Amino acid sequence: MKKKIVASCLLLVICLAAGVWFYRADLLPSYFPSAPSGSLGWGSKGTGSGQWQGMGPGRVQSVSAGVVKVQDIRVSVSALGTMTALNTATVRAKVDAELKAIHFREGEIVKAGQLLVDLDTQSLEIQLTLAQGQFDRDNAQYKNALIDLQRYKDLLSKDAIAVQQVDTQEALVRQLKGSVLADQGALDNARLQISFAHVVAPISGRLGLKQVELGSLVRSSDPNGIVSITQFQPISAVFAVPEKYVPSIQIKLRKKEPLPVQVWDAQTQRILGTGSVSFADNAIDPSTGTLKLKALLDNKDELLFPNQFVNIKLQLDVLKNVLTVPSSAIQRGAIGTFVYVIKEDSTVITRGVKLLALDGDLQGVEGELKDGEKVVIDGADRLRDKSKVEVVRTNEANAGNATYAANGAAPAQTNPPKDAGGPGSKKQADTKSEASSKSEASSKPEASSKPETGNERPKWMDRLPPEVVDKVKAMSDEERRAFFQKMRERRREGQGE
Repeated sequence: MKKKIVASCLLLVICLAAGVWFYRADLLPSYFPSAPSGSLGWGSKGTGSGQWQGMGPGRVQSVSAGVVKVQDIRVSVSALGTMTALNTATVRAKVDAELKAIHFREGEIVKAGQLLVDLDTQSLEIQLTLAQGQFDRDNAQYKNALIDLQRYKDLLSKDAIAVQQVDTQEALVRQLKGSVLADQGALDNARLQISFAHVVAPISGRLGLKQVELGSLVRSSDPNGIVSITQFQPISAVFAVPEKYVPSIQIKLRKKEPLPVQVWDAQTQRILGTGSVSFADNAIDPSTGTLKLKALLDNKDELLFPNQFVNIKLQLDVLKNVLTVPSSAIQRGAIGTFVYVIKEDSTVITRGVKLLALDGDLQGVEGELKDGEKVVIDGADRLRDKSKVEVVRTNEANAGNATYAANGAAPAQTNPPKDAGGPGSKKQADTKSEASSKSEASSKPEASSKPETGNERPKWMDRLPPEVVDKVKAMSDEERRAFFQKMRERRREGQGE
């Protein structure tokens, strides 16, 4: 019993679906009474076909195109890196004293040897006076002992005194000489401590936040010190690359050839600096299978800070005069990687390609492509060989993307202005309109040259035959709205009957 109910329900659904299909097939031609029989792409009534011919191979698919170019392309490897300062110093006092004067501003760039703070020197000056007094006393005794020693030696030569007395005097002279040397050391140390009260910058760089205030007691054991100094110019980036690139890197370093490096922000939207590899680690990390590298950058604009997370692009080589296509043109399937090439008759053909290096939005390829050919970069999901296409937009942005590849320099600007042909620019709109007009004029002479300005194909194009699509596209906005309103009214009238 249950099987019969299920079979009945299934039969009912099939009948309803067939009724809706044939109803639309009979109703749609009534919206276009002026169209000749069969011009809408539907099978004639009574044939039982009920198939819309516009869904077959003859249907025109709107696509965006890119251009095949022959140019240089960079072989690069991407990595994650961290900025590190070449030198960092924490300025600390070498004596314990009260802070009397501050001669710097936070964030200021200072030179090595520049005075930063002054400490109280009263107690140090007292220690210097005591040391000077002790030195003067012992030095006077030493000089007197030397005079006595010389007198004793003269008497000894005349046999007027005993030899033992001369030996005793010589020992006293050596003892007083030692005391004088010790006093001299104490005196020099007292002077050195006074010099420590004037704290200077040990290296050149940018100052950080001060850690002490005027009047506070500064101690040499303070962990935070007085202020920190970081050298920003130049600055280095530390990153790791997979070990498979080590041979290429070592060959370049051994020949002293530059390995250009670009440093991008965390979102890979902006180039923050350029430089070259200055150092490679002496061993590969066995836990990650990577080799650490250090790159040196001048950082003139001071966009890079120590401990900053960055994206690294290391240029290993430059491929000269290779075929390039936009990376979005690459398709993958059972035959491997391929592209759809747009022929002169507005049909597409599949061309297999071998992938080379990827440089930004450019993909280097090997295959049967020619410079200047157009390939599909958007709308390829419904295409197959000999499919008819309509190019609504041609992207030629890859015409000069790799001109700076040879020296590894960054382009002048990463975000082109509106008049440079970028998305939404006036130049792009003009190019798009011109390409659409040429395509329609060559394949459909009776159609209007007014292109669709959207990047996506409107849904109503998928519901109408190609001949009707041309007529609707030629209408003004008001005529098009009235046309669809009339279609909706007739549909409601047909449902009411």
